[in-house]
Amino acid sequence: MGITKTQMFNTKQNQLATIFKVLAHPARIAILQYVSTQPSCICNDIVEEIGLAQPTISQHLKELKSIDLIEGEIEGKKICYCINLAKWKEIQELLNAFFNKTKFNCC
Repeated sequence: MGITKTQMFNTKQNQLATIFKVLAHPARIAILQYVSTQPSCICNDIVEEIGLAQPTISQHLKELKSIDLIEGEIEGKKICYCINLAKWKEIQELLNAFFNKTKFNCC
């Protein structure tokens, strides 16, 4: 596999690319939509709600955790997940800044 040359791009560009990469899977979007609408941390509900196998859900949760978008708390033998609100707001601000730079349509 070749070098990605991410060092050619600034920190914000690399940060946004990482966020977009993590959010690029519809299962992760579904997980985020589900978790973000729950009144408390959720534990085993994700598998039943999303309909994917437990190992698949675990892999998607790992990717979402890699950018700190969700947090996991161990309760006995299970891990309960919730949205990391501080990171959620940070990502919203990054995306708003990215999209709000468009001043006009050149076409």
